[in-house]
Amino acid sequence: MPQDNLHRMVRLAEEFFDTKGDPEQLSVTEEVMEKLRSLHPASMGEETDGNGPIAWMLVIPTTHDLMGQFLEKEINERELLDRTPVGGTYDAIYLCSALVLPEFRGRGLARRLVTRAIRSICEEHPIRDLFVWTFSVEGKKLARSVALEFNLPLHERAP
Repeated sequence: MPQDNLHRMVRLAEEFFDTKGDPEQLSVTEEVMEKLRSLHPASMGEETDGNGPIAWMLVIPTTHDLMGQFLEKEINERELLDRTPVGGTYDAIYLCSALVLPEFRGRGLARRLVTRAIRSICEEHPIRDLFVWTFSVEGKKLARSVALEFNLPLHERAP
């Protein structure tokens, strides 16, 4: 019996990001999802088929000051989310993660999810910067492409 997409997506995320082995990374729990939704409803997005999610992404709208602290490695992903004030005015977006099941890659799903989220957040907040901590060549390409589309500077956290 084939595994449903949700279990495959969770396994893919654990393998790719190794969130259990890296305490600096954000582990997606119910509490984390609730905080993301409270920052902005577009912070999480997914594309599904009849078997569950085939692509998903997380972005964190936050402040320029917190972006700087994250880029300088003064805070980690968890702290970035924890310190971002609910109901604040956000001027930066952290492109946190995007995953697509292997058989659905190359169709622009992640890009579509991320651009939809940024567009929605920009309707309510004066976004002036994007930032990223990339784990792959594909992630870096996606971030650069999105930054170009929105004509926003892209800042990258060094490995």
